[in-house]
Amino acid sequence: MEKYICTICEYVYDPEQGDPENGIEPGTAFEDLPDDWVCPLCGVGKDEFEKAS
Repeated sequence: MEKYICTICEYVYDPEQGDPENGIEPGTAFEDLPDDWVCPLCGVGKDEFEKAS
C-alpha cells in the first residue's frame, strides 16, 4: 500500500499505521479512506494529498 503526503503541511498518511485517533484502522489504504476524512494536522481534504515518492 502506498503512502500519501499532504501537499500543504507534509503530513504522511501511512496505511500500515492508519489514523486511529480519527477512527481509521491500521491497514486502511488511502483509497479506502472515507470521502470526508481530512488531514489530522491541517484539516485539508484528500484531494490535497499525493503519492509519496
